[in-house]
Amino acid sequence: MTEGRLPEDRTTPRGHTTRYWHKTGDGRVQCDLCPRACRLRDGQAGLCFVRSCEGGQIVLNTYGRSSGFCVDPIEKKPLNHFLPGTPVLSFGTAGCNLACKFCQNWDMSKSREMDTLSAEAGPDQLAAAAAELGARSIAFTYNEPVIFHEYAIDVAQAASARGVRSVAVTAGYVCPEPRAEFFGAMDAANIDLKAFSERFYHKVCGGHLADVLDTLVYLRHETDVWFEITTLLIPGENDSNAELEAMSRWIVDELGSDVPLHFTAFHPDYRLLDRPATPAATLTRARSVARANGVHHVYTGNVHDSDGGSTWCHACGHLLIERDWYELGAWGLEGSCCAQCGESVPGVFEQSPGDWGARRQPVRIGPASG
Repeated sequence: MTEGRLPEDRTTPRGHTTRYWHKTGDGRVQCDLCPRACRLRDGQAGLCFVRSCEGGQIVLNTYGRSSGFCVDPIEKKPLNHFLPGTPVLSFGTAGCNLACKFCQNWDMSKSREMDTLSAEAGPDQLAAAAAELGARSIAFTYNEPVIFHEYAIDVAQAASARGVRSVAVTAGYVCPEPRAEFFGAMDAANIDLKAFSERFYHKVCGGHLADVLDTLVYLRHETDVWFEITTLLIPGENDSNAELEAMSRWIVDELGSDVPLHFTAFHPDYRLLDRPATPAATLTRARSVARANGVHHVYTGNVHDSDGGSTWCHACGHLLIERDWYELGAWGLEGSCCAQCGESVPGVFEQSPGDWGARRQPVRIGPASG
């Protein structure tokens, strides 16, 4: 665990009170939010950098602050079986509790500069804005939402009161007690399963695989949260047939065949610049492996692949939801069933899809920070 010292001249106000921590008896305070269990002295921040020890307690320094807001298609999260075609108000803060060398959003998730957070909005403001913009849901994304636990939950509760749903895009690296509170406020999630080896998690991400698998099992068997899984495939790191076989078999055995699985393409970034971008053929191969092992709905992402991006009936092969990037085409569902054979399709669907398309609409909510 690596701790940081907060800048002496920072202008952020005193952090928001949190409750997942305890005093260790040696003058330090342990954060109990995630498996890192950072032990901090007054003025120190944990690896996530946004939870720090102030006045003998752990506080959150990014409550109500964001790197910006944008209305996206829900498929961009990616969620293909949750209110397809609808707009989602997306935002993130700063920091992360993993240390992935390949982070594709490193400018936000690895930021230690509070100046990154140029926008401010309280929970009620965000919920009202989502409703006014016609967003069907709010997504906590771009960086790890678990680390802004209190802010995300308050926003989710305010959104629920206005009929707006909440989505977490997360690595699932969180301790059991705060996990139950966090996902208790969510309607849907996409879990980033980085790889299926402890070696990868330890060497490349600075975490442990077992904690993420535990979150997946918890979501499947102890909640009603709709969730999908994403794995970014990195050439030579986590894309072998053996690892893909093991991952897909585990998913079917422990979670069932109906959890959608997304394989997405890596591009060299952050501290992993010596690997090539993922070939489209690798994603197609991974999709074939997972389907052969019984995963019913497997997708490819970050590449143009209409076949791999569309939803097909696993029973009869009928095209259920046609996708070209984030644009929806043919719709072959009747309610939540295949219009051709009547097979039930897992997910959260309405009688007709939304028409948001591929639009990306930046929005301003509240005053600029600073």
